[in-house]
Amino acid sequence: MRSVNVERKPRAKARNQTVRPSSRRELAAVQSGSARRDKNMGPMGRLAARLSLLVRRPIIALCSLLVILVLLAALLASGVIGRSVHAVGAGMAAITADAGFGISEIHITGNRRTPYRQVLEVLGMKPGQSIFSADLWSSQNRLARLEWISSAEIHRRYPDAIYVTLVEKRPFALWQPPADAKGEAPITVVERNGKPITSHDVEKFRRLPKLVGAGAPAAAADLVDAVQTKRAIAARIAAFARISSRRWNLILDDGVVVQLPETGWQKQLDALEHLIVDSAILERDVTQIDLRSPTHYFFLLKNGDKKDVERGKET
Repeated sequence: MRSVNVERKPRAKARNQTVRPSSRRELAAVQSGSARRDKNMGPMGRLAARLSLLVRRPIIALCSLLVILVLLAALLASGVIGRSVHAVGAGMAAITADAGFGISEIHITGNRRTPYRQVLEVLGMKPGQSIFSADLWSSQNRLARLEWISSAEIHRRYPDAIYVTLVEKRPFALWQPPADAKGEAPITVVERNGKPITSHDVEKFRRLPKLVGAGAPAAAADLVDAVQTKRAIAARIAAFARISSRRWNLILDDGVVVQLPETGWQKQLDALEHLIVDSAILERDVTQIDLRSPTHYFFLLKNGDKKDVERGKET
């Protein structure tokens, strides 16, 4: 048999074979070309390119953010940032004070019962302090918490003055509440709206109306005003006693108790004025006058006897 020799052809190169630069010069040319493109992009373009890289690779962005947060936390914990800010603020304050904006005058008005030194202490401002660094809002809040201060306003007047305007609370009456568990019932100066002011040095206000009983301060204003218009009653009144948070008793200076009704007590004040002036009822041996009935007066005598008189027939 004949053997047939078949001539083999060389295989063609794979189509997907990568082509590499043939020399270092070609690689350098490629790199220099990309560098020129980055240069032509400008700073905003390069920033956008870096941001797009972070977006494509979120792990890198999260790691970078975590590192920044850790560094900031370490700086805050060490106090470096706080000390730096304080140092910068102190330096700026010193510069403004040296420039003529240091506090040299503090004018205070309206402090009749609040000592001047106490106001200065609460303000917390020092001579020579920069007028710009004065915390007016905090100073106003501290002043408003003083027991006699109703409101406070503080203003800067450049270059070096602070003006403080105070409005003090107005004392209206002295109030003795019911005794507590310890048997104590401290007398308190109260405002017209019933809010307490102070329990110190109340003897200075002994001429004010005296209120007794729970809830008396909040309900006393109208009655006190009405009594002040009745000369005979006002001259003999010693205290206003609130009974069961519903009505009032008038306690006169000789110990006589006048019982008023829950409503319509304005007319009963007129009747009491008439009894004092025209009937001289307080010159008699009475210890209690009951004006709660619309038709009769009831009297309790010192010997314990009771007497009633029809209205309009008293003598």
